[in-house]
Amino acid sequence: MSKRLDLKGVCSFLKKNDDYLILTHSMPDGDTLGSAYALCAGLLKLGKKAKVVCADPIPARYGYFTDSVEFPEFEPKTVISVDVADIKLMGALGVKYENEIVLAIDHHASHREFAENLFLDATAAACAECIYDILNALRIPLDDAMVQALYTGISTDTGCFKFSNTTPKTHVIAAELMAYGIDFSEINRVMFDTKSKSRMEIEKMALGNVRLLYRDRVAIIAVTNKMLRDSGCSDSDLDGITAIPRSIEGVQIGVTMRQKAPKVWKISMRSYPPYDVAAICAKMNGGGHKYAAGCEINGTLRQARAEILKHVREALED
Repeated sequence: MSKRLDLKGVCSFLKKNDDYLILTHSMPDGDTLGSAYALCAGLLKLGKKAKVVCADPIPARYGYFTDSVEFPEFEPKTVISVDVADIKLMGALGVKYENEIVLAIDHHASHREFAENLFLDATAAACAECIYDILNALRIPLDDAMVQALYTGISTDTGCFKFSNTTPKTHVIAAELMAYGIDFSEINRVMFDTKSKSRMEIEKMALGNVRLLYRDRVAIIAVTNKMLRDSGCSDSDLDGITAIPRSIEGVQIGVTMRQKAPKVWKISMRSYPPYDVAAICAKMNGGGHKYAAGCEINGTLRQARAEILKHVREALED
């Protein structure tokens, strides 16, 4: 069991320790990267040594804030994670640092404890909100890159403030970040309104294999490695593709299957009330938020799809 820290406790921890290695989850998104880079920059301003590491390549489109943070050379002593609900979500880093993570900062209610200490705010719409609170409590001045990182984390994890996890506090923090004068409209354009040609191609392929089930209340799509090769698409082009199945009229649970290896599938689920996809994914050793969750399944496409749909059907029948 992790020791729970409040805001004062996590700030005391960060001030007391040094030589930080900040881990993100694999297939990094705007929140895990925004949180990690903002926290890293803040620790550097405190005179600490810190750097960010991810198991997967960081997409180039986040370069407007990731490129601004320079990591010093040092031997890490304090390993922490941000926006990681389960150690399995860190990929190879989770295996490497399984017994060395001393602090996890997260906002997922379904968080599976793996670190020695835990700062968890399940009311936060994004982990970036947690980092914003921590940086404020530490009285660390924000620079443009930090503000952009935090805004990106909040905007992307709320679907540009459309998702039900958005709270009044979310809007207040976003407004305070906007007041720094960042080009928030450009951030939202890059994150939500810009798609590469290969991304358009993979969307066509995914929609070509969409299955509507259970009186069209469930939509499931699969993205295979062959589709990625044929389209020229990379993992970084897949951001947001999980929203496609749920966007179909009448669909209440959307499922996206992403092939990671010949018989390994990363599953992302999105839903509308009252369906709790975190509970569905928990039955497959996953988790997340009530209306946005994920897991990993082994097997062929047919086997994995059958396993998913069995649990989805049970949820619909409850």
